[in-house]
Amino acid sequence: MIKEQIKEAIRDVKDFPKEGIIFKDITPILENPELTKAITKEFVRQIKHTKVDAIMGVESRGFFWGPMIAQELGVPFIPVRKKGKLPYKTVSHKYDLEYGSAEIEVHEDAIKEGANILIHDDLLATGGTAAAAAEIVLKQKAHVAGFLFLVVLDFLNGSATLSKYNNSIKGLVNY
Repeated sequence: MIKEQIKEAIRDVKDFPKEGIIFKDITPILENPELTKAITKEFVRQIKHTKVDAIMGVESRGFFWGPMIAQELGVPFIPVRKKGKLPYKTVSHKYDLEYGSAEIEVHEDAIKEGANILIHDDLLATGGTAAAAAEIVLKQKAHVAGFLFLVVLDFLNGSATLSKYNNSIKGLVNY
C-alpha cells in the first residue's frame, strides 16, 4: 500500500534537468505529513535487523528522511555536503559524473572508527554519489551497513556500483 501511495505522490517532470530526462520529483510527498511519517516508519522497518551506529544522509534530499530515521533509531545523523559547505575540518571524496566531477565531504569527527554507517539518499540512479559517501566511510575505517533509498531507478543499475560496499541496498519504490 505505501508503495502505491509514494508512486501516486511522485511527480514526473519532463526534460529536467535536461532534455530527454523524466525527473522523479519527490517534493509533493512532503506536503502530506501522514505519508512522510509512514515513509519514515517503513524505512525503519526495512532496516530493523541491521546494526546501525549512524545514518549518513546525502545532500540535499537525503536530509528529508535521514534525520527522522536516525531519530527513530536513536543514532546520530551525519550530513554529507558538497565541498566547501561544512564549517569544520572535513574528509572528502572526489568522484566522476557523466558531465564532469563532484566532491562531497563530512566533518572529520562525524564517523567513528569501526562504526556501522547506513547511507541514505532519496534516489539511486547510477550510484556515484552513494559510492562516494561509502568511500568516505571506508576512509574513516568504518563499515558501510547498507544503503537506503526512497526511489531506485533499476534501469540505471546503480546497485551494481554499490554492491562492492554492501549488498544491502533497499528502496521503497522501483522504476
